[in-house]
Amino acid sequence: MSKKDLTHPDNFQIKNNWRKFKMFTDARIGLGRAGSSIPTKRLLEFQMDHANARDAVHIPLDIAKLSSELPQKYGILVLESMALDRPIYLQKPDFGRRLNSSSVSKIDRYLEQSKQKEFSVVVVIADGLSSTAVQKHASMMARLLCDSLGSKGYSIAPICIVNQGRVAVGDEIGELLGADLLVLMIGERPGLSSPDSLGIYYTYKPKVGLQDASRNCISNVRPEGLSFQGAIEKLIWLIDESIRIQQSGVMLKDESEAIDEISDAGSKVFLLS
Repeated sequence: MSKKDLTHPDNFQIKNNWRKFKMFTDARIGLGRAGSSIPTKRLLEFQMDHANARDAVHIPLDIAKLSSELPQKYGILVLESMALDRPIYLQKPDFGRRLNSSSVSKIDRYLEQSKQKEFSVVVVIADGLSSTAVQKHASMMARLLCDSLGSKGYSIAPICIVNQGRVAVGDEIGELLGADLLVLMIGERPGLSSPDSLGIYYTYKPKVGLQDASRNCISNVRPEGLSFQGAIEKLIWLIDESIRIQQSGVMLKDESEAIDEISDAGSKVFLLS
């Protein structure tokens, strides 16, 4: 009987049958066991994912690069919240929800020089809690969105990029620009398996002081989550429906998938036959 080669990982790492389910999820399942601990490879993977999540929060957004990737024909306004730096942004959330005075003045100057004083839609991009998500996905989402809205005849305000911004900062921008509709893209709080998740918030008739109940959220927009095209389809449906009922938030339910299922079923739905 031959002796086991104790230098080979397969001979001392205890296998875990749950590992086969890993192909269906990014969650940490089936890590296995080596002695009384997890395998070194899985530990190193955890440490790398943790580092990526921290980087997503703290690495500054490359605004110049993002600006160059956005549709230029609408114009671009680079704005800042009242949070002077990242520590203030993280420790005092309210500071990220309002523009600083120089950014308000920048919007006022734009309106003074512009022939158009009001717009149908304003697209706002804020770094949020993951600059990684915004850097990787926001420009593509903005291009797809502007193409879709432009083809439907919506007038689009300058795309606004907000440094150190939170969700509510979009309400102030929408109100200042006189926009009927607000679409805000922001980096979501990073997870260990998803440091690049982009969130999209939609508001009908934005104004300062609105609560979360007035917004609709589409989350986990990234290649491994909700696709760009899927997010656009959901968002366009919400926009069209919100205009019909003149509401957004809890009064606007995303029934786009339900309507698609009914359409696909056709006459098989006996209540509609």
